[in-house]
Formats: sequence, C-alpha cells, structure tokens
Amino acid sequence: MSVYYYEGAKILAPLTITSNEPMFDVDTVSLKKQRATQNAQRWEVSFGVIAEPSTQVDLFISSVDNLDTVTTMIMPQLTEVDKLNTLTHTSTAVDGSYSAGVNVVGISAATTTGLLPKGSFIKFSNHGKVYVTTSDTTFTSGSANVNIYPSLRTSITSSDFMRTGSECLFTYLRSIDQQTGITFTDGVLASVGTIDLIEAL
Repeated sequence: MSVYYYEGAKILAPLTITSNEPMFDVDTVSLKKQRATQNAQRWEVSFGVIAEPSTQVDLFISSVDNLDTVTTMIMPQLTEVDKLNTLTHTSTAVDGSYSAGVNVVGISAATTTGLLPKGSFIKFSNHGKVYVTTSDTTFTSGSANVNIYPSLRTSITSSDFMRTGSECLFTYLRSIDQQTGITFTDGVLASVGTIDLIEAL
C-alpha cells in the first residue's frame, strides 16, 4: 500500500474523498423524478496526519498562512486501486483530439502495458482537473479507451498526456472552515486536527 504525504507529514486513515457535484432534484405532478446538474464538479479530500517533530512547523504554518495560495500534492489513490494497478508506465499520450464533455478518451499504449483499474485518479497534462476511471482499462498495444468521471472539462489533443500514480497531482486550496491551528499534548505530540482540501478549479 502506498503512503501519501501532506506538507511532509504522513496522511492517516481514515481518508475521505468526496465528489461535490451540485444536483437539483424535483418531483413532477405525475411523481416522476427529474434531476439536473450544472456540469460542475470538484473533489474534496479530508484526513488527519502524523505530526512528527520534523513536520510540526510546516503543518502549523500551512494552517495559518497562505490560505489563498493554490498548492499541489499527489492525489491519494484508493487502497484497492493501488493493489490492482500494474501499469508499467505512468505518462501516456492521448491518441487524438477530444472535446470537452466526452466521457471516453483514447490513450496510446505503445510503451505502456498493464491494468489501470477502475477507481484510479488521473489527469491530463494541459489542465489541472482530476478525473476518476469508471471501468478497468488493460493496456497491451495500439490504444486503449479510458472511461472517466466527470466528463472532460477541457479539450485535449495528441500533444497531451494522461498522468497517473505519482504524476497525478491534486491542485487544491485549504478549507478555511476548520482552521484549528495546532495543539500539543505533553509538549511532544502535535495535531492540526482534520485537514480539508478543496480542488482548485
């Protein structure tokens, strides 16, 4: 299982990854459900960390300063995804041009083999949005289609690449709803409480 870090501190379980996609739900006169969305979505990640002496200062500073600064970290993958992922290459070329709004993207597999399991977080080299794969994709030769959620937010071409694993960086702002600073127990163990990160779109 991979270990993920925030400001140099090890992220602890439980880790919460939430998809925030505003949706409106109404009942018609005939009691049919109708749902509508504005086609907007962002990821929100919450976790605690182990505040070792070597990371306490950075954690404290991150909780009080530069809260309006967009930062990046490796997007944590789900445990089962980490176990099943057998890709031999993490940066693969898009095999054509794809317009914003599509849910399937072709990826060149010339130098890539293995399984990219459903539930893998990925992104593309020309924009910062993180996507999740909705089905297993096996790379052998030629190209493979990758199904994604949400739909593609920015058009991509064959000059762009799919980023996975440690190359899938989550671009975020720290939530200001839970600012707690830092607390100490016996002057040694430190905690910054729950850290809430919001994808910067």
